[in-house]
Amino acid sequence: MEMHFSISGVDIPIWLPPLVSFIISFFTSMVGISGAFILLPFQVSVLGFASPAVSPTNLVYNIVAIPGGVYRYFRDGRMLFPLALIIIAGTLPGIVAGGFIRLEYLPEPKLFKVFAGLVLLYLGIRMFFEMAKKQDQKKSAVQNSGEGELQWRAKTINFSLSRYQFEFQDEVYNCNTVQIFMLSLIVGVVGGIYGIGGGAIIAPFLVAIYRLPVYAIAGATLLGTLVTSIAGILFYQIIAPLYETTTMTVSPDWALGALFGFGGLFGIYLGAKVQRFFKIKWLKLLLGLMMLFIALSYILGYFS
Repeated sequence: MEMHFSISGVDIPIWLPPLVSFIISFFTSMVGISGAFILLPFQVSVLGFASPAVSPTNLVYNIVAIPGGVYRYFRDGRMLFPLALIIIAGTLPGIVAGGFIRLEYLPEPKLFKVFAGLVLLYLGIRMFFEMAKKQDQKKSAVQNSGEGELQWRAKTINFSLSRYQFEFQDEVYNCNTVQIFMLSLIVGVVGGIYGIGGGAIIAPFLVAIYRLPVYAIAGATLLGTLVTSIAGILFYQIIAPLYETTTMTVSPDWALGALFGFGGLFGIYLGAKVQRFFKIKWLKLLLGLMMLFIALSYILGYFS
């Protein structure tokens, strides 16, 4: 059964968006990413939905899909709320600025695909760089040992304007609050342009640069992505009347976004539930290869 989506202008089987988002989000949620960064190129390249409205549509997917994963990480004791608060405080103003940049300077589909390709290229390279760290590989072996439930809980020790500390698997992790805030601000701008909420960029940074365990920070990055996605959609809805024309749509395609979100809701929940039974290095390898493939096809496509 095919369904027509008036805002995006696509005609697709009604089962396709939930199926695609379920498969993608099941794996990406294990590393603290909603999967929106992969859904966007799917919408642009496969569905032909390349107007500025694709960005807020992607954010609709986030607000429908992410709550299941957030609940699961909270239930398992792996939700670091102070870390999520720092991420939200930085990305909220950034995502508004990114939205303006998207509408003012990147409305053309071809230019936007180059930008998306550069973002994905960076993420893919960062993913492989992180995998090369011997310390990360060693930790993965320990964290996949399958011991009791308590060792998987993350606990905040100290939270101030200058420093944040938490404990996970008998090890204390430290990070600079101001640095993470500034990083989140930059990530918010990129996320606002790309329509991903920022989690796909902040998670690799936290793991690779700050050496934070992906098992502990995944819930916080998903929660941060959820809140900033809500803000992003509100921004696009408010600003839409100023930019929409007969040839350009800005408002999200709620029906299409919700269908993607429905599949993502179950995918993210199940991914969060089984995360600790998977070796993260293999998940990162898969994601890295996918990002590099899409990035190169977008960038090289600009010159063809």
